[in-house]
Amino acid sequence: MFKNLLHFWKGKDFLNQVLEEFKNMLDDSQIMFDSVCKKLINDEESPGLKDKIYEIDRKVNSLQRDIRKRVVEHLSLQPSVNVPTCLILMSVVKDAERLGDYCKNLFEVSKLLAKPLDKGKYLKLFNNIENEIFELFEQTKKAFMESDEEKAKNSWGYKREISQRCDGIIKELASSNIAINEAVCFTLMARYFKRIAAHLTNIATSVIVPLSDLDYFDEKRTEK
Repeated sequence: MFKNLLHFWKGKDFLNQVLEEFKNMLDDSQIMFDSVCKKLINDEESPGLKDKIYEIDRKVNSLQRDIRKRVVEHLSLQPSVNVPTCLILMSVVKDAERLGDYCKNLFEVSKLLAKPLDKGKYLKLFNNIENEIFELFEQTKKAFMESDEEKAKNSWGYKREISQRCDGIIKELASSNIAINEAVCFTLMARYFKRIAAHLTNIATSVIVPLSDLDYFDEKRTEK
């Protein structure tokens, strides 16, 4: 359905502008994620990182508001035309906004650490899961912007594996004897990594699921 809608709207100013802004949201969130992980995991301090993170987050929020405004205006002018497209956009733009929020939350974890993160413990628990999430960003952008059904389906596999690993990490931490500060920060990281993967997958799978199943694609797959 989504591929047909994109084909219909190809060349139309409304959709071109909205999709360009939406891609900017995803690009900016990916930049945030990469910058935060370098600080949080590798303790790579870049000048003005905090200001950069909060500035990008504000930009992502502003883009969300602008897209929603465009969608509402479009529906006001043509209330019976392309409602499914507009509903899809209203759904995924919220997911994109949440990506920025969780990247900001990860940055805040770096401020909670009593000392730089123990890289050995991190690798043992997470096994460089941030690299897989970075790849999921790429898969999601291609799936949505190109309406690539195969990449959309593959994103669910990424998300399922990341979610299971994050759940396992939290379970392991609950029975460990590591310092409280480390345990809390690792737990928050696992939780935020899982949520970022979930929102990326919601965006990617929007190209292959009915409107009624948006945000619930994983549940449908689990039931099979």
